[in-house]
Amino acid sequence: MGEELGREIHETAIVSPGAEIGEGVRIGPYAVIGDRVTIGEGTRVGPHTVIEGPTVIGKGNRIIGQSAIGTIPQDLKYQDEETFLSIGDLNIIREFVTINRGTKGGGGKTTVGSMNCLMTGVHIAHDCHVGQRNILANAATLAGHVDVADDSTVGAFSGVHQDCRVGAHAFVGGYSVLTRDALPFVTTVGHRNHAKIYGINSLGLRRKKFSSKRIKTLKEAYRWLFHKGLKLQEAIEAIRSEDLETQDVSVLIQFVESSKRGFVRDVGSDK
Repeated sequence: MGEELGREIHETAIVSPGAEIGEGVRIGPYAVIGDRVTIGEGTRVGPHTVIEGPTVIGKGNRIIGQSAIGTIPQDLKYQDEETFLSIGDLNIIREFVTINRGTKGGGGKTTVGSMNCLMTGVHIAHDCHVGQRNILANAATLAGHVDVADDSTVGAFSGVHQDCRVGAHAFVGGYSVLTRDALPFVTTVGHRNHAKIYGINSLGLRRKKFSSKRIKTLKEAYRWLFHKGLKLQEAIEAIRSEDLETQDVSVLIQFVESSKRGFVRDVGSDK
């Protein structure tokens, strides 16, 4: 085990001279760190992990092991052009996670923010953008060009189609397959055209310290949008006329109005 500036690099690990390794970084057995990889201070890289560059990983991350990070995209249009991956701070990346770099056609960069939990077998494809404090459960899969906002959960064995969005504080149930956007604050569960929405994710919001008033207002806005039989614009106008457009509700309305692929809106039982 080599030690320098508090770093611990196992003797079986292979670290490129072109990599930048911060203070206090630990690199486990048989890990391979490629050229143009930057790893921020205090990050732990577990055994048999492969990290390819250009990739920047921030501080205090914990990569458990057997993951492939910063590898080339699984896109047949990719022609070895230079693309990037950026990962923030304090993420937990469990076993067998794969995160690909971007593509020229998708902006050239994949990004993962801070304080996310990526459970075993998660795949984040090229040109995805994952925000802060998200949970991607076991084997959750993001196809290319997926945007995941902050504080959301994508359940185990779920797949999100390319170019879809998952809104802030959304909850996507396990084994779901989304081909349309998942609304912020809302529970979405199901398979392709059979996916349904099941109301505001009240339990999750309470766990995140949302007040009863914030949750009640979101529920009232949800009812106007999806239970009154109104056209979308009529429902939005009603929400505004009822003085329900709080900051949270504004996030929901803006998400609905900006959807390009459409969003899951078939209503399941809220019970």
